[in-house]
Formats: sequence, C-alpha cells, structure tokens
Amino acid sequence: MTSNYGISPKAQRILKVLKEFVENDCIPAEATFNQQIGKGEARFQIVPPVLEQLKVKAKTLGLWNLFLGEEEYGTLGAGLTNFEYALMAEQMGRSIRLAPEACNCSAPDTGNMEVLAKYGSDAQKQRWLTPLLAGEIRSAFAMTEPNVASSDATNIGTSIVRDEKTATYLINGHKWWITGAGDPRCQFFFVVGQTNPSHPNPYQRQSVVLVPAKTPGVKVVRPLEVFGYDDAPSGHCEVTFENVRVPVDNIILGEGRGFEVLQGRLGPGRLHHCMRAIGLAERAMDLTLARITSRTAFGRKLAENAVVMHQIATCRMNVEQARLLVLHAAGKMDRVGPKGAQREIAIAKIRVPNLVLKVIDDCIQMHGAAGVGADLILAEMYAGARTLRIADGPDDVHLSQFGRNEIKKYLAQKAKL
Repeated sequence: MTSNYGISPKAQRILKVLKEFVENDCIPAEATFNQQIGKGEARFQIVPPVLEQLKVKAKTLGLWNLFLGEEEYGTLGAGLTNFEYALMAEQMGRSIRLAPEACNCSAPDTGNMEVLAKYGSDAQKQRWLTPLLAGEIRSAFAMTEPNVASSDATNIGTSIVRDEKTATYLINGHKWWITGAGDPRCQFFFVVGQTNPSHPNPYQRQSVVLVPAKTPGVKVVRPLEVFGYDDAPSGHCEVTFENVRVPVDNIILGEGRGFEVLQGRLGPGRLHHCMRAIGLAERAMDLTLARITSRTAFGRKLAENAVVMHQIATCRMNVEQARLLVLHAAGKMDRVGPKGAQREIAIAKIRVPNLVLKVIDDCIQMHGAAGVGADLILAEMYAGARTLRIADGPDDVHLSQFGRNEIKKYLAQKAKL
C-alpha cells in the first residue's frame, strides 16, 4: 500500500509513524513475546513485559486509541475517520498479536470501549471506561454459548433475572469462545442474556449486563485452542456464570435493548477485523516474495516458475480487492454511519476473510513444508483468518441476510414501477 488515498495531513503523519513502529518495534519483538509467555498454566498468568514496553512507546508516539473518531467520541481517541482508521488497522494487522494491543486498539476492548462510550452511565464510564482507555485493564464480551446455535442470537439462553428485593440481577449461564477471559488483566465481562424470555418480540428478550470478573460465581473453566493455538495470555475461554449477582445499575442502556447494543458494537467491529486482515495478507505476501526470489528448485529461481508467477498475481489481486471492499465500507460508515453502511459492511465481512484466507493458503503452498510449521507465522495467520469466517457471525448467516435484503430491494423497486 503506497497511496495515501487523500487522507488528512494529520492522518498521514500518524500512518507514517505507525508503519515505522510496527516494522521496527512490533514485528522484531514477536520472538521476545513468545519467549516471555509462561509455560503450561502460567501462559495465562504472565503478561510478557515486552508488550507493556511497546504500549509505553506507542503512547509516546501518539499511537493510542486510534479507533475512536472525533465526531462521535470527542477527544477520547485520535480523531480519525473510519476510512483513515482502516489504513491504520491494516498496518497493525501486520503484527496481529502485538501491534493492536500496543496501540490499545485490540478486540474485544475496542468494542467494549465503544459500548461504554455510547451507552454507559457516568458511573460505568468512570469505573471501567477510563482504565480501558488508559490500557490499564482488559475486558471480555460473553455472548456465544455451547448449547445453542449462537449464530442466531435470539437463541442465547443465559438467564438474567431481576431481584427487586436486593436491587440485583441474578445471572446463570454457560459461555464459550470468550476472547480475553483468560487474561489476568481482564476486569469485567459484558454478558448477553435474557431478562424477559417471554416477550413476544424475540429481539427484545435480550439485555447486556456488566459483570466484574471477580464476582462470586464467575468461573473461567478452560482456555480453548484454535487450530492448536491458545492465543495466551488473552485466550478464548469457556466461562460459567453460576448464581452471579450484580447491581441493577450494571445494565447497559436498559432491559430488552441487548440487540441495540449488539448492533452498535458488532457493525464497526466486523469491519475492524477485516481491516486488520489486510495487514495479515500483505505480510504473508512479503514473506513469500522474499522466499521465491531467493530459493532455487529444478535449476531456476522459484520466482521464474510460471505457476508461481500466477499465484503471486492472484494473491495481489485478491489483496487489492479486499482492501477496496474495506475502504468502501469504511467510507460509507463515515458518510451515513454503521447502520447506513450495513450492506457494505456485510459484503466486506463475507468476502474479505475468504480472500485473505486464499492469499495465506497460496503463500503457505509457495513456502512448502516451512509454511505449515511453527518457525514461520503463516500457519498462525491461517488459523486467524479461517476463524474470521465464523467470528462475529458465520458466512452462511451473512450470505442469507444479504441475499434476503437484495431480493427485498428488488421487489420494492419493482412495486414502484
């Protein structure tokens, strides 16, 4: 990516500094990060010191809370547009384990900060948003459940019962794939559950409640692996909530408004994942170009093989297509907001992970046996990109919804004729 796409001078300066920080600080620190992670159970008890060092430097460089735009969040962040942040997130995606967190731009904290900034009470903001913005704590979003098809969020069965006598909510539920739950710095969960299971509108049965991580009854059962990767110390965990009590003031926005909170959180978050995925693909290509131009097989450089040339050309076209889809959606969000850009976000969410996955797969193939090993980052990239086809809603659900909306649009237009 060489063009500045006409972004503001301020964003151009930040992007230049960020690119240097990722390439010169974050990527070289990855080996140290992996060495500093503990062994066994200690993998979820130790935060590698190099990460905190990177966070200090990122703050000093002004690379902090880049995801928060000025129009909606005032001076909380860097004041970038969604379009400008897309370019920043791409760079951070090149060092996916370190750069986003180093800049306080990593999921699930980004979405949780947005929820608190948009919907949180003054007390909730003071207690939880302020330390999140400072990078002093981490958080988790507990939605997916093992016993139901969570791709249909109306299935979420966690019980959130209001006790008027004690002015508390009693929470019972079983969650899994809860990113960040294993991190020793995780201080709270947003828990999605039913406050009114008998409401005639299934989209008004759900609520979101803030649950401090140390509340009695909250149990992190185990970390889960993604294609063998545990993503310590953050992790993706199985968590149970057994007779957990929190004050009624911990409700977010109000009872029955869980879907409103979810849509406000997931729309931008889906696009953020796609933004970072472009960086994954670019780094995979960089590694592959270095390999094919230096390796010889059957008497000539790999780069001189027509099949390899075709693969590189296809990879480049896929990356460019993915980037344009992301930038188009981000630009639409800037003009009409996440709800107005729902169609463009859906297209990016469906297509970009598939395009990036294909790029990484081709790069693995061009690396041969080295591509599937742990010495390089390609296998870990593949695991992450493949997960994106399920995270924040599987392809199948988005395709069905997108197709349904296209048909409705056609019928509406036809009816006007």
